[in-house]
Amino acid sequence: MKALTETNFNFANQKSVYHGKVRDVYNIGDDKIVMVATDRISAFDTVLPKGIPFKGQVLNQIAAKFLDACQDICPNWKLATPDPMVTVGLKCEGFRVEMIIRSILTGSAWREYKNGCRELCGVKLPDGMRENERFPEPIITPTTKADEGHDMNISKEEIIAQGIVSKEDYEVMEDYTRKIFARGQEIAAKHGLILVDTKYEFGKRDGKVYLIDEIHTPDSSRYFYADGYEEKFEAGEPQKQLSKEFVRQWLIEHDFMNEPGQVLPEITDEYAESVSDRYIELYEHITGETFTKEETDEDIAARIEKNISAWLAEN
Repeated sequence: MKALTETNFNFANQKSVYHGKVRDVYNIGDDKIVMVATDRISAFDTVLPKGIPFKGQVLNQIAAKFLDACQDICPNWKLATPDPMVTVGLKCEGFRVEMIIRSILTGSAWREYKNGCRELCGVKLPDGMRENERFPEPIITPTTKADEGHDMNISKEEIIAQGIVSKEDYEVMEDYTRKIFARGQEIAAKHGLILVDTKYEFGKRDGKVYLIDEIHTPDSSRYFYADGYEEKFEAGEPQKQLSKEFVRQWLIEHDFMNEPGQVLPEITDEYAESVSDRYIELYEHITGETFTKEETDEDIAARIEKNISAWLAEN
């Protein structure tokens, strides 16, 4: 199975390109951006050495569906999806924070809580909570957005005091975050899932706050199966989940958390295919639709370049 791990396009009116951990972002004429969801996969701030077939298509198509489903809540950057792995949208000036919202104590928050932490990003946490326990209401735990290395936890008060985001813009982002998350939870519940936690990124354009980047994908979100959640929680058993957390757990089991001296384990073709299957499973659960693999005889990069160029020529 083929996987797209790099792109090097040169489109008409292209001003620059940014190669992120997973996405390649092309700046077109300073007004539009072309975001290519590659098949690269990252964990612990490290890009793994092998791509995951169809991962980019899964991420892009889930994000496109959720952006469309939240248009009535706030404006977003999406204009079109000219290829299953591509979204074209409006260029916005991104805020230097990520808005993380959590409804259940799990993942990194649980790891910190277990080690004695009782305040996360300025949010006080009660004693006596257990792993995978619901918060009374979702909490927002923002992080700074780092170009390289780890994003750092930060509180609302610090963000405003340091002038990273104005009080007015932060409160708009906070309101949008809660409303978009509630919509995501509603949609997930219809398909037998719990949207546990996720992250959103926002930017500004013409004085308005826009939702940007992807939303509600397995790279930015964690889903539990609703069926059996309570029973597993009461029994202290691990939850059945659909997210990238299973990749992190696999790396932890192979003694890798991107700490000094640790070596990345080998990613076999078989393991890459099993990860691909998990991503497709999430797509079908969260959308309620059968995933159609975009398989063509031509090279994936050539197909993407052709589809983007055709869209840009018409728009």
